[in-house]
Amino acid sequence: MPADRFLTLTDVGETLNISPAQTYALVRSGDLVAIKIGGRGQWRVERKELEAYIQRMYEETARFVQREPVEQESPPPE
Repeated sequence: MPADRFLTLTDVGETLNISPAQTYALVRSGDLVAIKIGGRGQWRVERKELEAYIQRMYEETARFVQREPVEQESPPPE
């Protein structure tokens, strides 16, 4: 079993470029599958679950783009 199989919420947040609080909210809502381990109840996300979440977000985005017509040529602000 590779040492990097499980990620902390901070690691996940860094990967997704979101805060640890936003990562925790994804876990609590059930959008991102995680486990709570140890006596202190630390959350861990399996790398394959993070990859599955990212894939779902790509699929949701593709459906959104198909539904919504493009009204402007310039990209939205970041």
